[in-house]
Amino acid sequence: MHGAAAVARELEALAATLKHDLAEWISRGGDASRVADDARRQQLLYRDLLRRPELAKAVLDELDVELRHFVKAHVDAGAKLRKLVTPVTSASALTTTEPLPPRELRRFYAEAEAASGVPWSVLAAVNFIESRFGRVLGPSAAGALGPMQFLPQTWDEYGEGGDIMDPGDAIMAAARYLESLGAPADLRTALLAYNRSETYVDAVLMYAAEMAADEKAFYAYYFWRVIVATTAGDVVLG
Repeated sequence: MHGAAAVARELEALAATLKHDLAEWISRGGDASRVADDARRQQLLYRDLLRRPELAKAVLDELDVELRHFVKAHVDAGAKLRKLVTPVTSASALTTTEPLPPRELRRFYAEAEAASGVPWSVLAAVNFIESRFGRVLGPSAAGALGPMQFLPQTWDEYGEGGDIMDPGDAIMAAARYLESLGAPADLRTALLAYNRSETYVDAVLMYAAEMAADEKAFYAYYFWRVIVATTAGDVVLG
């Protein structure tokens, strides 16, 4: 249990530090390196927990109630998403790019929500899961492209002449598409049509709920790196 207790204390300290650093950076701007370091350390700890269920259970028992709920939700969502991933032989074929600054993305989500009624946090969660906020633009194994991972034929219907690779165009198109599928009244059904996996839908709604409850979560996730599962182990990109 000593190992679990040590991880729990690190998670608690990191959560407090990240909350403080995010609040300061959001209000003042400037160098985001401390926030990025905090967020990426958190990402690696969570990834280790979802790979080691026995450790995760022991760590959760050590955490205070509020943080336990947060960490458990994340580990559960991450574990579900990992089941959808087929490890590749090499990450060398995957290229990454710098995403737009987070405040620009946040503005696009707000504009799309105003136009469609789809919550900004849901659009952010889709953007996060599909492409790490535009760091990986595809094509996917199914041929999906861009920051919201549209199939070309779906883009032709909902892109309204925009650029599938442009974050603003893609976020607005995703909102239009989800609205046509029943959002915001029935988000689960709409998201299931967007990606036919209950696991995917559960993860989107978990991340969206977290970001809606505390917008700082969006800014923390923004700094997470792209980590590719390969047959030889995880490879960090970007």
